[in-house]
Formats: sequence, C-alpha cells, structure tokens
Amino acid sequence: MTSRTTTILVGMTSLFAGLVIPAANAQQASGPVKVVQLTGLAGVKDNAKGTLRVENGQLHFVRGKASSDVSASSIQDVVTAADSQRAVGGTIGLMSMAAPYGGGRVLSLFRTKIDTLTVQYRDADGGLHGAIFTMPVGTAETIKKELVAQGAHTTAPGESKTPAAATSTSSNKEQKQ
Repeated sequence: MTSRTTTILVGMTSLFAGLVIPAANAQQASGPVKVVQLTGLAGVKDNAKGTLRVENGQLHFVRGKASSDVSASSIQDVVTAADSQRAVGGTIGLMSMAAPYGGGRVLSLFRTKIDTLTVQYRDADGGLHGAIFTMPVGTAETIKKELVAQGAHTTAPGESKTPAAATSTSSNKEQKQ
C-alpha cells in the first residue's frame, strides 16, 4: 500500500513540476531569442527553428547559415498574443491515440504556454507580407517594444503607433488646453 501512495505522490510531483518549470524558464529578449518561424519570411521554410533579435532598426531571424531581415520602418503592424501547444507531440502523441478506451487522448490535455508574435510588413517593392513566430512565454512583448522603439507601427489598442506619434499627440492635447 505504501508503494502505491509513493508512486502517486511521485507522479503528482512530476506533473506539477512539468507544468511549473516552463513558466519559470521564461526568458527576456535581451539577446537572441529561440523562436519557431511558422510562416511568412521570404527564403525561410515554414516551421523553421532559429533565433530572433532586434538590432539596428532590423528584425533579424537566423537559422543556421541562412538569415532574413525585416526593416522596423517597413513594419505596419506588430501583434503579440499568448497561446498554448501540445506538450506531448510527434510520434509518441500520435501513437498514444491508439490506446484503448480513449486513454491516450488524456495526453492532449497537457499543454505548454507560448507567446506568438505576428508582424505585417511591406517589402522593397511595396508588397504586403506577414510573418508569425512562436517563442517562450514573456519574450514577445519585449520584442514588440523594441520594434516600436525602432520605428515599427502597431495598431493594438492603448498603444501609440510610433514613439513620435505619442509625443505629437500629447503636445496637441497641451495646446488645446
């Protein structure tokens, strides 16, 4: 009987640790951030894993030897969101669906939290493009703030479109008073 309670206690502790550790490992975007580029960048395959950073007015994505840059001034909209993805995927997740009486479907209930960053931008010819990235929790908002500070625009409610627009709006309010 003691063996069974010990097994249950170890299982519950492992489950709790598995849910808490990813949130504790959330990283800030002070340097390159490990991301997955789901779609949208020219010359980069979909679902490509790489690093993303903002420097010198550019959003810079690097995967191996290949890289892609988007000028912050060409970005028309930056949107962040919180999402989740399956914790157990791939072959094991697919094989678990074959468990009798739907027992494998319980694995689909375990999810990890992620941030998403969506960027809408224009290329050199004026064509409209969009790119979607997923990254660890707590990093998307930091990248968004860095992009806006370097000239990107955003249409999210409650935020200014550019730093210059924020100062001109406040100076207009002062002149009206």
